[in-house]
Amino acid sequence: MEPSATPGPQTGISTEDRERSPEPPDYEDEFLRYLWRDYLYPKQYEWVLIAAYVAVFFVALVGNTLVCLAVWRNHHMRTVTNYFIVNLSLADVLVTAICLPASLLVDITESWLFGHALCKVIPYLQAVSVSVAVLTLSFIALDRWYAICHPLLFKSTARRARGSILGIWAVSLAIMVPQAAVMECSSVLPELANRTRLFSVCDERWADDLYPKIYHSCFFIVTYLAPLGLMAMAYFQIFRKLWGRQIPGTTSALVRNWKRPSVQLEDQGQGLGAEPQPRARAFLAEVKQMRARRKTAKMLMVVLLVFALCYLPISVLNVLKRVFGMFHQASDREAVYACFTFSHWLVYANSAANPIIYNFLSGKFREQFKAAFSCCLPGLGPCASLKAPSPRSSASHKSLSLQSRCSVSKVSEHVLLTSVTTVLP
Repeated sequence: MEPSATPGPQTGISTEDRERSPEPPDYEDEFLRYLWRDYLYPKQYEWVLIAAYVAVFFVALVGNTLVCLAVWRNHHMRTVTNYFIVNLSLADVLVTAICLPASLLVDITESWLFGHALCKVIPYLQAVSVSVAVLTLSFIALDRWYAICHPLLFKSTARRARGSILGIWAVSLAIMVPQAAVMECSSVLPELANRTRLFSVCDERWADDLYPKIYHSCFFIVTYLAPLGLMAMAYFQIFRKLWGRQIPGTTSALVRNWKRPSVQLEDQGQGLGAEPQPRARAFLAEVKQMRARRKTAKMLMVVLLVFALCYLPISVLNVLKRVFGMFHQASDREAVYACFTFSHWLVYANSAANPIIYNFLSGKFREQFKAAFSCCLPGLGPCASLKAPSPRSSASHKSLSLQSRCSVSKVSEHVLLTSVTTVLP
């Protein structure tokens, strides 16, 4: 006898009908697709922002790398100021290569996509790079201030510069540890945290509301307001020394003697083949030093001004947000978002601006950049060596220069004496 089948529950729906019935819609997936399509996907103006970030990325990396190579491969460019400029370029390379891509994605998606560990590392490196840049610019201003305003008080050497650079990095790495300690990654929509990293945020978490106000007030003063104020005073004194008065050690009487009428020069009876007089050589050396110092000071002032302008918006916005509690309930969210996004871009644009400033205001860096690009892009001309000329070629050049100078010494001396007032504008 066959076993009888046990009757199942009478549901009114056959098995075949159940198999053909559609699955219930996944509202979470639909919600994510909606948010990605209408909320996270870049808008038209955000594509412009992406293009601007990409341009800054390549200019900053290539430009600052060329700055480091130019100083490393040329001994005559290894000055104290250039050592600090290389340190500034290294900080710019660091922040461009590591922090810029993360900032771009956060600004576009408004989500932190890199997990808990990088939530602490990337903001920490960002803060370290800011500290390194500020301290480096401060040491450059201090070095120039001593060299021009008080040359007998302090002797700056390459060894001291390298020690100062190590100290800058050590101090910056130490004082920015609190920034890493308070960063935490959390999800705005906890119910979706296991399915997507969208809508995760990397932000500060403090035990008390008073702590971020104290921290960011000190951060603004220590890394922006106080250093810029001190550097502005230092460069003001440098400006007065270089453009307003004589550099310490120059001889004003020598300049007055050179301003005699050209008729008196001819009465000295110097032949065309005679060497320039000692006072001519001394004055030419002083003029050369004055012009070189003015060019360097002008370049460094521009670098400082661009730094101050690029970091001003984000510094002010951070103080308004962290200290005064603004923007948390902003009615015009798009305007606030645009201000912070543009401010972030300006910070990275500063890293790309520095090599451009060196190119336009420093003849030595310009020559090295041109040589590097002529090697990489044959269409720009013959590839010039990035290294300094050899001692033999330098000696030959000096020998030829002496021979040619002997034949025109009186003419050049006459030109110098009659146009000395235009040499030092």
